Amino acid sequence: MAVAIRLRREGALNRPYFKVVVADTRSPRDGKFIEIVGTYDPKKAGQNSTLKLDRIEHWIGKGAQPSDTVRSLIKKTKNPEAAAKKAAAVAAKKAAPAPKPEPVEAEPVTSSAPAAIEPAAAPAETTPEPPPPAEPSEAPPPSES
Repeated sequence: MAVAIRLRREGALNRPYFKVVVADTRSPRDGKFIEIVGTYDPKKAGQNSTLKLDRIEHWIGKGAQPSDTVRSLIKKTKNPEAAAKKAAAVAAKKAAPAPKPEPVEAEPVTSSAPAAIEPAAAPAETTPEPPPPAEPSEAPPPSES
């Protein structure tokens, strides 16, 4: 029987909460498990997990394989100073404003291609003005006789 240490999802919709469990790898994610060895709340800032490290070490000693997420939680729990330092670096990076790219000035293009190949200028988005109304002429129109 292959045993895994993995997360079991609980909590409401859009509000996940996980329990860290030891389970048979053939069991479904939220199905039957052997033992609960901790909790994990991803929405909580800072120290967001509680683990029973002695029980986790016991199961790893018996051949249980932790999932990638559980492995990182174990690492954070064993060395909280390094995890806090990494979290502070990520927060500082997010807080720093992104550098604005410098505008690039277009250089005049010198080409030997004929002007007919160059793309036409885009039409202006303004509406054309109507022609001025015709004024009556002073001279009477010529009559045909």
